[in-house]
Amino acid sequence: MSKIYFQGTFGAYSHLAALSIDPKAEIIPCKTFDECFLKATKDTSSRIIIPESNRITGNIGIEYLIFKYRLNIYSEYFQRIEHNLLVIPGTKISDIKDVYSHSQALSQCSSFIKSHGLVEHVRADTAGSAEMIAKSKLKKNAAIASSLSAKTYGLEILKKNIENEKGNLTRFLIMGKKISQPEFSRKKYITSFLFKLKSKPAALYQSLGGFAINGVNLTKLQSYPEKNSFDSFFFLCDLDGHIEEPRVQKSLEDLGLHCQDFHVLGVFEADKQREINK
Repeated sequence: MSKIYFQGTFGAYSHLAALSIDPKAEIIPCKTFDECFLKATKDTSSRIIIPESNRITGNIGIEYLIFKYRLNIYSEYFQRIEHNLLVIPGTKISDIKDVYSHSQALSQCSSFIKSHGLVEHVRADTAGSAEMIAKSKLKKNAAIASSLSAKTYGLEILKKNIENEKGNLTRFLIMGKKISQPEFSRKKYITSFLFKLKSKPAALYQSLGGFAINGVNLTKLQSYPEKNSFDSFFFLCDLDGHIEEPRVQKSLEDLGLHCQDFHVLGVFEADKQREINK
């Protein structure tokens, strides 16, 4: 049986995404993102599923681990985020005084929280908040978490879909130590890579020219400072296309002329959700 590691506790959105990716896999929680990456580095047959960005709140902040471990990206998956108010069974909305969840979940449900005069309490994750509520057995406490968390910890969903904006999505990356790349066909692909430029004036401007000349679309370009430095940066980049396409190859060759470090993280099929959200 294959293994998938995720950060958090059972019932987390990462757990929900892992079940969608491979319901037959052994899904194992880790305390931190760093632990997930370390597990995949040591257990080369395993995979990890990591939240990379959210449609509303932006980047999750795991870029430094991508740079550090340089695992291969096998695929991407967009998980719909539907926040629910979870309570001890039999609780009424008037009983609730305090609400617990991850900071992003609280932010994404701020309108509901304010309209009911609830006091926010930030916790490490959504599912951990649900577990804490179940153990407390206090009707004055509630958690904002997934429906899977309610099922996992025996809680009641008092209110469904309490997020401010509907249609919220989190992009997850499925990664591992083994290198795997799909053969080029007529499907839509993403090529993901990181690079560090040579130290010279206008280096970034010059390095990106090849993509424009060859008609390659960059869908992500994010900088991250090198360790112990605010003058040297790595860049994390996604582009539309397969690395075996001539136009992509030529663009990356042009980029390489300006790079001190370059590493392909993965080539994978674009999630169908990208087309739905155009």
